[in-house]
Amino acid sequence: MLDDVFSDDIALPATDGYLLAATLFLPRGAKRHAVLINSATATPRKIYRGFAGYLAQRGCAVLTYDYRGIGGSRKRALEGYNQPKSLQGFKASMADWAALDATAAVAWMRQRYHDLPLGYVGHSFGGQVLGLLANNADVSRALLIAAQAGYWKLMTTPERYRVYALLRFVGVPVTRALGYAPGRMGIGEDLPKDAFLQWVRWVMSPHYLFDDTTLGGLPNFAKYRGALSAICLSDDPWATRPAVELLCAGFGAARPEIVTIAPADIGAAKIGHFGFFRAEHRDTLWRSAAEWLQAER
Repeated sequence: MLDDVFSDDIALPATDGYLLAATLFLPRGAKRHAVLINSATATPRKIYRGFAGYLAQRGCAVLTYDYRGIGGSRKRALEGYNQPKSLQGFKASMADWAALDATAAVAWMRQRYHDLPLGYVGHSFGGQVLGLLANNADVSRALLIAAQAGYWKLMTTPERYRVYALLRFVGVPVTRALGYAPGRMGIGEDLPKDAFLQWVRWVMSPHYLFDDTTLGGLPNFAKYRGALSAICLSDDPWATRPAVELLCAGFGAARPEIVTIAPADIGAAKIGHFGFFRAEHRDTLWRSAAEWLQAER
């Protein structure tokens, strides 16, 4: 239990019945908003615990969860369900994370808190997911944080060349040989083989996932009509302004607002791709994000 916040680890059923590890954060007082936090690639939900607790302190019911094969959805043994101890041979793609896992999380929050406006926080891949969801029209406001169309040439130099070499010349052969992508390559947590290879295909494509003709969720980008704000951190080598703009351009029925924030703007030395979620930004980045999520319009 956090100060003034109740938190409870739960099992969240995906649309195919697969049980996902999740954590629900609730304020002690009245609940005024519901917020779903969607993770970056290969990133466990614990990274977002501080921010989720902060939102709950401000009157939000907040849910974090792990995609299948990641974090607690891989490691936590759930009664009556066989969770994978090894990702070798484990079937899960990034498209599955959207269609099966994130879709179920939105539906769970919408059903449980049907009287509250539903906010959506998407970090990196979690922001991309919004456009792929068949039920994204259930979301009232979406805040994308360091979320981008991650084509490698839109990254900063020399990082773009490191990423290209890592994925193409190390990641792909190692993943094919082992049957999964080991996190020790420098990608975060271990990734299922199909998820990693799909990610590589997107990164190598000029329009990222928008070039994937096999991706059934692409038409759902046009369904989202809610408020949409995208935060671009100026020192993020991956989610650069052009990459953020390319992702936002996919939301043709919305009017995305892109806000670029430099570390100096908030008196910080650096922020980067993951830094938004550090507690030191509680009174700057977190507060402005919460105010936007809880705005009436």
